[in-house]
Amino acid sequence: MPLAAFAQAATTTHTTAIAPMPLAKALQTFSHEAGLQIVYGSEIADSIRSPGAEAGLTPEQQLRQLLAGTGLSYRFVTPNTVTIVPGNVATNAGNPASAAVATAGSAGADAVNQGTASSGATKTAKDLERVVVTARSGVDVRTRAQTSYSITTIDEDRLRMQAPTSVTEAVKSVPGFWVEASGGEASGNIRARGIPVDGFGSVTLLEDGVPVQHDPALGYLNADQAFRLDETIERVEVVRGGPSSIFYSNAPAGAINFIPRKVDDMAEGLVKYTAGNYGLGRLDFWYGTPIGDGWKLSTGGFFRIDHNIRNPGYNGDNGGQLRASLSKQFEHGDFSLDVKRLDDRVYFDLGLPMYRNTGGDLVAVPGFNGNYGTVAGPETEHVQLQQGNGSYYNFDNTVGTDVKRTQLTLKFDYDLWDGWKLAENVRYSDTDTQRNGVYPNAIETPAALYASAQARLKKYYPTASGMDLQYADSGAVFGPNQNGNGLVILGGLRGITMPVTEVTSDTRLMRKFQFGDQTHDVTFGYYHAYFKQSFDRYSSVVLLDSQQNSKLLNLEAVNAAGQTLGPLTSDGIYNNGYEWAHAHGTSKTDAFYFSDEWQINDKLRIDGGARWERVNTTGWTENPATVNLGTPWSSSITTGSGQYASYNDYFHKLGWTVGANYQFSDAQGIFARYTSTFRLPNLSSYITTPTAKPVIQTMVLPEVGYKYANRYIETYETFFYTKYNNVGFSNYVFNPNTGASTAQTGYANTETYGLELEGTIYPCKWFDLQYSATLQDPRYKGLRYTTIQAGAPVLLDYNDHYLIRIPKKGLRLVPGVNLLNHKLRLQLTYEYEGKRYSDTANSVVLPQYNVLSFSARYQASPNLSLFLYADNLTNSLGLTEGNPRAGELKSADAGATVFIARPLLGRSFRASVMYRF
Repeated sequence: MPLAAFAQAATTTHTTAIAPMPLAKALQTFSHEAGLQIVYGSEIADSIRSPGAEAGLTPEQQLRQLLAGTGLSYRFVTPNTVTIVPGNVATNAGNPASAAVATAGSAGADAVNQGTASSGATKTAKDLERVVVTARSGVDVRTRAQTSYSITTIDEDRLRMQAPTSVTEAVKSVPGFWVEASGGEASGNIRARGIPVDGFGSVTLLEDGVPVQHDPALGYLNADQAFRLDETIERVEVVRGGPSSIFYSNAPAGAINFIPRKVDDMAEGLVKYTAGNYGLGRLDFWYGTPIGDGWKLSTGGFFRIDHNIRNPGYNGDNGGQLRASLSKQFEHGDFSLDVKRLDDRVYFDLGLPMYRNTGGDLVAVPGFNGNYGTVAGPETEHVQLQQGNGSYYNFDNTVGTDVKRTQLTLKFDYDLWDGWKLAENVRYSDTDTQRNGVYPNAIETPAALYASAQARLKKYYPTASGMDLQYADSGAVFGPNQNGNGLVILGGLRGITMPVTEVTSDTRLMRKFQFGDQTHDVTFGYYHAYFKQSFDRYSSVVLLDSQQNSKLLNLEAVNAAGQTLGPLTSDGIYNNGYEWAHAHGTSKTDAFYFSDEWQINDKLRIDGGARWERVNTTGWTENPATVNLGTPWSSSITTGSGQYASYNDYFHKLGWTVGANYQFSDAQGIFARYTSTFRLPNLSSYITTPTAKPVIQTMVLPEVGYKYANRYIETYETFFYTKYNNVGFSNYVFNPNTGASTAQTGYANTETYGLELEGTIYPCKWFDLQYSATLQDPRYKGLRYTTIQAGAPVLLDYNDHYLIRIPKKGLRLVPGVNLLNHKLRLQLTYEYEGKRYSDTANSVVLPQYNVLSFSARYQASPNLSLFLYADNLTNSLGLTEGNPRAGELKSADAGATVFIARPLLGRSFRASVMYRF
């Protein structure tokens, strides 16, 4: 937060001397003199002493002197509120720009060394004392210790030591979240508190408190595809459940808020370069400076190129982003304007053929390396796919997930009259997304393929006696044990185009009312969102062998002598146009919300809120038709019919929450909360299915939590229950016999009981242990699905089955040591994920797995930092998902010897050098 309050005070305030005394008392004195609210850790009172400060200084200079030699610095969180933080994370602090890791106001090397401890050698400003800005609103500020809901804070130093390669990786330390990031830098999955919704369907993604995408789970368009993590981001706040759904749309189970850096009163910046053993080269930078008259300017971004850990034979990730921010703080408020341009493409990792070897271990089939292999390769890099009108679709897999996005954000806060405050956030974004991928739809033996192609063979070559597989590039015959496995992949070359234009606006009117010794901090809010989306999809089936960078195969008709009669494929293409879509729609959302934080006394606070929301979805979808262009591979192309179906639906719902927080002391408290919330149908419900009849998903989320902190431990435990109604299941199942995908749809409820644990143990100055764990019992309720077997309907009952891809147990331990007077930090990360299932029938098991990673930081000087990262040290082959194209209700892979699944990315190394100035 800009420090304009200091600038204003400097012209009017003549400070008095503050004698050496305990820091807590010194800060109280300073707070009274400067007219600022100071937030700091409870252990300051008995563990830190201030050297005092001279008279006649500006408030900024005086606060620096009070903190000199303490290992602490400061950061503004509102124009009139300062939080005391460890010196190494205070990037917005008032210490000299050239000493970003130094102790505030210190001049000696010893003080610098004290200030570099990532674990906080003084153990004073722990996570529970950090000010929270996510999922709440009001005039006052709240620390994590004072909140009545579960929240995880990830500060700058912890985030940098974790060094996540994606948005989803950044929240792996959050209990209650099952995070899957094996698909690459974008297109991750988060399942929160037992809600079985893929992508970001249960949580919203925020940047500086504003939604990155109003609906973070549009079909094939997750919010993480439109957001990249770089050094312009200072910290992360993650709210689980609680009041998230009161303040944000589409956030029933939580909100993830990436909070950018703010400019200090002095110029500062950083440059970081990262190299990796998979061709990675990445440059990050950030610079912020005052430019006069209270105005401040910052800019930053990144550029990156690599060929991906699963190397397809070409650069998989290529691009970057730039942003610029302009802000001003004036007498009664502040203003900021942020512009960001993202132009980046990332490779989309998909599954591999896996099997269980003679030792019982799950491994990739011979021909693939489970840690580094990928089906995609040079032969599927560029392919021309014939369309229904005879033209060709240019499939380019180097595009991957290609996002070009322009984003403009305006924030305005103003003190009105009589204590009323106005806050306005507006965001405009224009996003063009092209998402191409080589999908391993199914894995078969040649005999099974020949059997499914018999009808095609008899139609086009009635005199043929059989079929052969040959390599498309050379004509070489595909042998019975080719690549050591003899298997054929039916691959889907899928291209999706999704342009989205969006405007969101959030207006809040706030005031704090005093009634005797009690206060009510009240907010009235109005939220509006409008977006329009187009959707085009085209896919074709190709035949591939089963090896790293799979090669195209042709299916040939042969006579009794084995002589070729003619092709059943063209350059590997088995079936053009097995998927096709052309649609457009708009969505308008209006929401009114209210919240009240009722401070009854010093220990007890009750808060509550409600949100009424309405959505209107309108649009059209072109109905499909099937055409035959005369060849085996173009005999059943799905294309447009020229006929359109339209829709225009409204949905609305009221949600509410009530919570209470009771503080036994500054370091110990309990909270409880009950939330009744919802998720309204979105444009994805209609964009390719205009006749859909979606239902409102409703849920209740009670939780009870306990938090405690002292010099040696900080702990945060939460019991939660989630009841989720009307969870919709709709997925496409690929049929290798027909070469088509059919939709399956079902609805059910879920119930989950769980316990979340997180905290840090500080047994001594040189060692600490971070931990997070989740224990839960996630089950379906009333899940019954009718299918056709042998021409008759069969009811499948999956009541009380475990939720797909959600483990009952998860654990993350991060032991760390600080050596060389805290210049060197070393830490290991151990992750355990329990057994999961890839379908609701619980017929395909994804076994438990362990992952071990390592990171190190060396503070060569106050300005220069060196980092080393080693991910998945043991090359764990943990499976994060099965094959969703085999069906997620009942998987077609059930009982199969060989099946498609996506393992973790293999061992990789990165090194970074960062210079701050």
